[in-house]
Amino acid sequence: MKSVKTQFIKEDREKMRHTEDTEEQTDLIEHNEEREELSESEKKNHVRYREKPKQKDLKKRKKKKSFPCTQCGKSFTSKSLLKRHMNIHTGEKPFTCDQCGRSFSQSANLQLHMSIHTGEKPHTCDQCGKSFTRSSTLMTHMNIHTREKQYTCDQCGKAFLWVSNLTKHLKLHAKEKPHSCNLCGMSFRLIQYLKAHQKKHTGVREYMCFECERTFISASLLKLHEKIHTGEKPYKCSHCDKRFIVSSHLKRHEMIHTGEKPLKCSHCDERFVQSGNLKKHERIHTGEKPFKCSHCDERFIQSGHLKIHEMTHTGEKPYKCSHCDKRFSVSSSLKTHERIHTGEKPYKCSHCDDRFSRSEYLKTHERIHTGEKPYKCSHCDERFSVLSHLKTHERIHTGEKPYKCSHCDKRFSRSSSLKRHKRIHTGEKPYHCTACGECFKHSSSLHNHTKNKHS
Repeated sequence: MKSVKTQFIKEDREKMRHTEDTEEQTDLIEHNEEREELSESEKKNHVRYREKPKQKDLKKRKKKKSFPCTQCGKSFTSKSLLKRHMNIHTGEKPFTCDQCGRSFSQSANLQLHMSIHTGEKPHTCDQCGKSFTRSSTLMTHMNIHTREKQYTCDQCGKAFLWVSNLTKHLKLHAKEKPHSCNLCGMSFRLIQYLKAHQKKHTGVREYMCFECERTFISASLLKLHEKIHTGEKPYKCSHCDKRFIVSSHLKRHEMIHTGEKPLKCSHCDERFVQSGNLKKHERIHTGEKPFKCSHCDERFIQSGHLKIHEMTHTGEKPYKCSHCDKRFSVSSSLKTHERIHTGEKPYKCSHCDDRFSRSEYLKTHERIHTGEKPYKCSHCDERFSVLSHLKTHERIHTGEKPYKCSHCDKRFSRSSSLKRHKRIHTGEKPYHCTACGECFKHSSSLHNHTKNKHS
């Protein structure tokens, strides 16, 4: 058996003297040599063909066959593997696609690439029938079905399906933001976030919705937007009937039910559901206002606040009420306004049957029941349930009167007081008696009139 195989190897070598010494031929020779050595090892150790050789023999063979790279010191078991590896250092890409001209350093990579042209996807998932060009991609895909999260964060114990997701997650702990914008200095964890951000500066919005002609900076944002037109909401809450376009929105919503707030402020004990809200909150402590108005020197904590502010310069009000001609610079303001026409009050008090058109009105109202007064005066011990009430109160201490009459030099600490004062100049009487038609400047005057004349 040994002599037959040796003769076969010699014949191979003889043939290759007159032909080009390609990588495949070299591999064939070395494969046969290794088979010869393996066969000897099998005989000595009484191992049957196709069984794994002893670890001791493998180590011997590995030690015997070691071809180190002169550039980086990495060792290989064959000359062909070393030769293929050297292409990384030389940049040589000898394998070229005859369809598109793209070149590769390895023949295996060219073969994989060719499946793009042929459409061949030999690796099929037995769970859903989806096909892939690579077996490694199929193995990665199988995690979707098994839901096996084999990549665990050693900082917080959170597990991930993909190693790429774990790598991104670890940057949250490190607070590493290696990618900086050269125009505004903003830093990002991922290069794709930086690229998306830079489109804000360049104004490039290459993806357009054919339904409404709105444009987007990325294909993924366009895809999300298109679900608004189709009405598709594939993600349903397990606690209520609410549905969502995006899985992250569902996850965030479910925290309302569970009460989970995983993100804690590094300056105080405040906790948050979203990293964006934590970031905005921490700017209160740091005083950071990264968003500057292009028309004046005003700066803002949030980009959304800057956008709204800049509309005061441009006069832009893109959102029009469908019931009247009133226009708004913010979509949320339009939504709130339209509830005046529809009478919708979606926010119900958990202590009584009162309902409200705005969530902030509900929050303020519920403090009547709870007795909570979170806003304390910095000059005295007075506390308030509403922030605006605290601000108005503090003007008693500071003497500040920010509201000036446009008709005279009189100033006021409250906007309502200024409004009432202006009626002296304009003669406006907005309060009408429904019984006799008499008009009044102040609601209190109408109330007294109705009580004295018509009760």
